[in-house]
Amino acid sequence: MHRIYFDHNATTPVHPAVADAMSVSLKAEFGNPSSVHHFGQQAKAAVDRARSAVAELIGADPSEVVFTSGGTESDNFAIRGAAEACHRAGRRHLVASAIEHEAVLHTLKALAKLGSTTTTLLTVDETGIVSPDDLRAALRDDTALVSVMHANNEIGTIQPIADLATIAHEAGALFHVDAVQSAGKIPIDVKALGVDLLSISAHKFYGPKGVGALWIKRGLRMLPTSTGGKQERNRRAGTENLTGIVGMGVAAEIARGRMAVDSGRIDGLRDRLESGILQAVPRTTLNGARTPRVSNTTNISFDRVEAESLLIALDLEGIAVSTGSACSSGTLEPSHVLKAMGLPTHRTQNSIRFSLGSASTEADVDRTVAVLPGLVEKLRNLSRAPVRV
Repeated sequence: MHRIYFDHNATTPVHPAVADAMSVSLKAEFGNPSSVHHFGQQAKAAVDRARSAVAELIGADPSEVVFTSGGTESDNFAIRGAAEACHRAGRRHLVASAIEHEAVLHTLKALAKLGSTTTTLLTVDETGIVSPDDLRAALRDDTALVSVMHANNEIGTIQPIADLATIAHEAGALFHVDAVQSAGKIPIDVKALGVDLLSISAHKFYGPKGVGALWIKRGLRMLPTSTGGKQERNRRAGTENLTGIVGMGVAAEIARGRMAVDSGRIDGLRDRLESGILQAVPRTTLNGARTPRVSNTTNISFDRVEAESLLIALDLEGIAVSTGSACSSGTLEPSHVLKAMGLPTHRTQNSIRFSLGSASTEADVDRTVAVLPGLVEKLRNLSRAPVRV
């Protein structure tokens, strides 16, 4: 069976060049980057090359990039580190959108439970966009940090980050952006966005899992969330994940070089898939705004169909999709993103996310569109069948 992978927002396959670079690093660059001898300096040079590549991907200076274990740690570091640093100035209020990733939402809850902060969650409209006016109304004199994601992981909607960051700064607050789903898909320039902190993760742009980065604007005071050695300019203790960092650097180089070409091609495939499903399957609805949106993501509701049943039926046909964030898999709770958009309960529970990637083809799209009508009709008929007692 030819299998089709439409779950690139959960993770991407490692690019062959990334795997090759990591293999070489495992064998040849075994030194500790903190050691002063030849082997240590060889490893340090590899980290520095990767840091420069990651910085170029987001328009940053290499010295501002801190390597982490991934997007979740980067989000935690940004929020906890900034919040604790701002406490001394009497700022204890945090703001985020209601459609943030759990790495942000659960961190806010944990801080609030400790009694160290208060939190305001911004609602979004039915397109999934945060209103600048709503942010302005939510800010207070003691607001320390605003956190809004660049592109949503479930619906792909892109937020007006530059406008939101300007509003936050007018109130004296810092601004963090979770760019895990946008890095490598659309151009990012931290200076143009005007933000203070930005999180990315390698495995979302064909790099390895277990490595990410947090960009920290030069001069910003952050309290480290882990203490120990002096690695990462005293901002994150612990021996660096050299092989993962090398892989992330190569993935960043490739993403930067291919972004324009891949984005345009994938955008066309996404539109072909989206329009094909909406036309071929009755009672289907697109969730979120058509634009602005990252090129690879579409989220569609299938009326009178349980999303998990359709996901399993598609998997049996060799087509991998998802019902939302992989970090929330296994839960019976409806999508918090679709719920925050004000969608009715049935649509928060019958929606499927299709997220395409660089290896996706027209044949993959056409086969998916051909298979879906029959699967949906079968599941709808089963839902109407009488229950035997």
